[in-house]
Amino acid sequence: MRPRVWVPLVAVAVILLGILALEAHQSGEYAITPGDGTPVAPLVKISGVATNAHPGRILLTDVYLAPLSEWQLFLTHFQSHVQVVPANELVEPGVSTNELDAQGFLEMSDAKQAAEVAAFRAVGWHVPATPTGTIINAVVEPSPASRAGLTVGDLITGVDSTTIRSGCQLISTLHDAAPGTEVTLDLDKVKISNSGTLSYESPSTLRVATAKVPSDVEESGCPGVTGPDHSWLGIALENGYHYHLPASVSIDTADIGGPSAGLAMTLTLINKLSHGSLTGDHVVAATGTMSPNGQVGAVGGVEEKAVAVHDAGAQYFIVPDGDGNVDAARAADQPDLTILPVTSLKEALNDLRKLGGVHPSPITKPS
Repeated sequence: MRPRVWVPLVAVAVILLGILALEAHQSGEYAITPGDGTPVAPLVKISGVATNAHPGRILLTDVYLAPLSEWQLFLTHFQSHVQVVPANELVEPGVSTNELDAQGFLEMSDAKQAAEVAAFRAVGWHVPATPTGTIINAVVEPSPASRAGLTVGDLITGVDSTTIRSGCQLISTLHDAAPGTEVTLDLDKVKISNSGTLSYESPSTLRVATAKVPSDVEESGCPGVTGPDHSWLGIALENGYHYHLPASVSIDTADIGGPSAGLAMTLTLINKLSHGSLTGDHVVAATGTMSPNGQVGAVGGVEEKAVAVHDAGAQYFIVPDGDGNVDAARAADQPDLTILPVTSLKEALNDLRKLGGVHPSPITKPS
């Protein structure tokens, strides 16, 4: 009888060892799961203009993004509202997933800036912009940039005494340089806090030697730049701007990254700057990127976000009308949650008026 006692014990031990082995090995996949639906108004502080003390309830929504071990990947087959995404879909080719946090915090910083500009413009303010340079939003590894210590969020303002005001200007300046050319970059080095706040050090310079362009790098597509580049730094770029706002705005988004809260922040700012209720006293959630000129862009994890905002009590969910976002929101199948597709801030405001919301009417008259 004794061997029969040991058989199930050995089987259990083998299973446990297998689970431990799977848990110790990373799958290269990431899980997107529902996060929270968070009221935006309590996160916002505005000084310099009068604001609405009762701006209604508009929710931003986030998701949780986590790397999966082989065991965790197996378990996702038994879970609902979990989206599995390969690591190579989260970053550009050659860019490490170690940059995901920095990229997310830079995207949130950009989203807040765009929301502030779009909101003030929507209530009638003129908000002029001044180009400040070009911002690094990805660094290839290995590359001249990574070896020189350039990181996501660094602001490049010049190269070899030439003032740089855009990414395409930097690309054009370096287009004909031979591989191995040493260039001096004028740089505002970024600091990103653990909670995601970006700040910049005093201007400095950094010498970087260019390299031969890898065969898989595509042409920039910049106006006036024809043919393949001769030199390569290994960075992706976006344009930097300083916007001259009529008031000081602070939005507390500690530990939240990504661009998808742009629309929700914009609507909340408009509501705080305006008389009455923009939402008709409904609980409204929104997701979508926001551009300073009021365009709404597609985002990821919309099905999981629909679950989060429904659980937070939202009655309406405004989502981008593109890239499958509407279908994803409806696939969540959340009862009593109405999906409102939009492509612009103007459409979102029109939809809110149909729900009983007011037309934006600024408390402080724009000058």
